[in-house]
Amino acid sequence: MSKATDDEGFGWSDQELADYPLVYRPDLFAGRTVLVSGAGSGLGKAIAFTFARLGARLVVCGRNPEKLENAKAGIEALGADCESHQITIRDPEQVSAMIAGVFERHGNLDVLVNNAGGQFPQPSIDFTVKGWNAVIDTNLNGTWYMMQSAARLWRDTEQPGSIVNIVADVWRGLPDLAHTCAARAGVIYLSKTVAVEWAPLNIRVNCVAPGCCETEAFALYPPEAAANYEVSNPLLHSGDPMDIAEAVIYIAGSSGKFVNGEVLTVDGGQQLWGDVWAFHKPDWTKVD
Repeated sequence: MSKATDDEGFGWSDQELADYPLVYRPDLFAGRTVLVSGAGSGLGKAIAFTFARLGARLVVCGRNPEKLENAKAGIEALGADCESHQITIRDPEQVSAMIAGVFERHGNLDVLVNNAGGQFPQPSIDFTVKGWNAVIDTNLNGTWYMMQSAARLWRDTEQPGSIVNIVADVWRGLPDLAHTCAARAGVIYLSKTVAVEWAPLNIRVNCVAPGCCETEAFALYPPEAAANYEVSNPLLHSGDPMDIAEAVIYIAGSSGKFVNGEVLTVDGGQQLWGDVWAFHKPDWTKVD
């Protein structure tokens, strides 16, 4: 089921992202500003391209300058305005300065998509303190810095806003990914909490939880794990970046105006069906 075309074996090319038939009208986000973190590749890039195709002005950020510039060039080739920022969301000062600059240059930020994150597959008993903290600091703390910085400026300028956090299919745990499971679960319940607190400010906060979707990140996992992904749900195939991108559009657009504090799980039924061992599936789990 792969649409792999890039050099890393997985993922979608710029042309595929540009040509994918969308279900939304082309001007849905015309005149609006959208910030997508981790937009240099994978799900973040697909999300950014989709907003651009629907008329949005894009702000993208991430740590890899080469990937960011490539994504920016691809977005501009669609006819959209785009600015890029090389930052680490682990640094609250960098985050605050970037988002303040967006408000200064564009007058507002309409949608914030927190996609940036990272993890590595490993049995949890072998995590080092440094490895654990790196994942928690990026996936939980970094997401929070982005959320709080945007919310404060929405409050201070008395403007509405929408936050969509990309999390994970954590409902049955994530063996070999306990650090990111903990962080993503934290983001989910953080989102549900502030969705109530910030409702009087006209700020909606929601999450999208992808199941196994083919992106460049598949290359980080052993071939055995990648093969298991194909049977991790009752549809018996992986998802793709556009499954997630269009889900984000649904929540961020007028179609989601009454959706708040929710998690949209896009996983082919994985939460009801299979299990995913990101590192390896131990022998004791296998039944003859």
